[in-house]
Amino acid sequence: MTPRTADAAFDRQWWKEAIVYQIYPRSFNDSDGDGIGDLRGIVEKVDYLDDLGVDVVWLCPVYDSPMADNGYDIRDFRSIADTYGSVDDWERLRDVLHERGIRLVMDLVLNHTSDEHEWFRRSRREEDGYADYYHWREGEPDEPPNNWESIFGGPAWSYDEARGEWYLHLFDEKQPDLNWRTPAVREEMKAVVEWWLERGIDGFRMDAVSHMSKTDGLPDGDPSNSPVGAEHYSHGPRLESYLAELNADVLSAYDAMTVAEMGMTTVDQAADYVNAADNGIHMVFQFDHLDVGGHTEDWEFDDGTDGSDGDDAGSDAGGIDLPEFKRVVTEKQRELDWDAIFLGNHDVPRIVSQFGTNSYRERSATLLGTFLLTMRGTPYIYQGEEIGMTNTEFESLDALDDPKTVGRVEALLEDGVVDSFEEVAGVVNARSRDHARTPMQWSDDPHAGFTGGEPWLPANENYPAVNVGVQRSGEESVLAGYRRLIDLRQRFDVLVYGDYELLAPDHEQVYAYVRTGNAETVLVVLNWSASPAHVPDLDVATDDADLLFANAADAPADPSGATLQPYGATVYLL
Repeated sequence: MTPRTADAAFDRQWWKEAIVYQIYPRSFNDSDGDGIGDLRGIVEKVDYLDDLGVDVVWLCPVYDSPMADNGYDIRDFRSIADTYGSVDDWERLRDVLHERGIRLVMDLVLNHTSDEHEWFRRSRREEDGYADYYHWREGEPDEPPNNWESIFGGPAWSYDEARGEWYLHLFDEKQPDLNWRTPAVREEMKAVVEWWLERGIDGFRMDAVSHMSKTDGLPDGDPSNSPVGAEHYSHGPRLESYLAELNADVLSAYDAMTVAEMGMTTVDQAADYVNAADNGIHMVFQFDHLDVGGHTEDWEFDDGTDGSDGDDAGSDAGGIDLPEFKRVVTEKQRELDWDAIFLGNHDVPRIVSQFGTNSYRERSATLLGTFLLTMRGTPYIYQGEEIGMTNTEFESLDALDDPKTVGRVEALLEDGVVDSFEEVAGVVNARSRDHARTPMQWSDDPHAGFTGGEPWLPANENYPAVNVGVQRSGEESVLAGYRRLIDLRQRFDVLVYGDYELLAPDHEQVYAYVRTGNAETVLVVLNWSASPAHVPDLDVATDDADLLFANAADAPADPSGATLQPYGATVYLL
């Protein structure tokens, strides 16, 4: 690998220079043929990660869990689920990653546990010290304490016969919310964080952080909001103090990376957390830019076909409003001291189908990779993005696994909003989280080489053509493009730390920007559309530009006034 250029003026942090690869263990690689990915399966693919060039693995939850939400319902924070292996398997994965210079970041759920967690069982029995570990309210079994709705659909309350009270769950009914106002809960969670850091991990992705604090008294929400009650359980009055306490008592003692998932969060709110000095949050997953691509908590639809399939429906820019997307991204670049750069993860559809197009799959995939790896912030690659994996098609409710999608569809059916799955199939196939959870496509072997058994979720039917094996030897493949882009980012500090300036903000096809450091300037020009694009005068000197990367063979040596092919992506050193 070419050494990184040096510039002492930059505020260097390893987590700023890192390229993160997110692994959803259930779908990554199955080592034992039971159809479910596991830790040993990840160990088998560590050389692949090393060859790709990533610096950090973010591992989605592998803790002991009944799997109501595929591991985000944790039964024991200090144990590994049998589904994924053992503590010995986890330690082996940690060690083989570290041997290759790849750090390991664990996913940690702070807002809730499983209803099978020992804390909830003791709270249900009102054992001394545990009664207030969760949000309990008295009331008649047929009348919830307030009108809050779950993010997964339906009421945010379930009645517990054993205790004779209602408990709050913002997600699945098997995921009761922890009551962070209880000091013992905060001490328990701090102990969990410290326990994992002492075992050699390099940081945390913190799940559902924005929902940890609730409005005092848990009042009714505005019925016109969706979901109802969100204004009372998102960014509550004590959230900043909870994070500051966690940082002061635990995180500040370690050189650990932190990224907080914060749904229902504005850019200004995200900036308050990221730019603060005392809460220990380095980056925030904030979703305004994904909303431009159709990712939203609101499932409004008129004809059952809400959402874009990515095949250029309704727009020439891959189904998105490109000027609006540029505006949102630029706002984040300006307002956040440091950003988490991502387009996909385990909770959203495949980025090629959402922000690119299946018609130009390879080129749009590498354009998206170019965007991710040339922006200011820490880039996150979700498994499969580096080979251009796409959405699949779900033809019935039975074909779905995602409790969020299933819960919302069932609520629509129960409320009489729709009469059949077919009426909502369009919005499901535009937004279901299951798109990101189909098995990683390793080869053209049965089930995409993911398993020797029957996979827990069927592989996308396009796996014979879209897989790692096919792309490994192809110099023009998506995988090869990602490798070149990763190498480029690791060579040039300006792509990590440099300032960002948007060019041609109103252009409906071209996304162009410059990254400027003390000694280097890089220009990125993307034709984010399915038609050839004329590049306007960019108000920067490009006549001596050095082409560093292009995803098309006939890329212009000078982009100003040139024409880029559909989804053409170019990077120049000026």
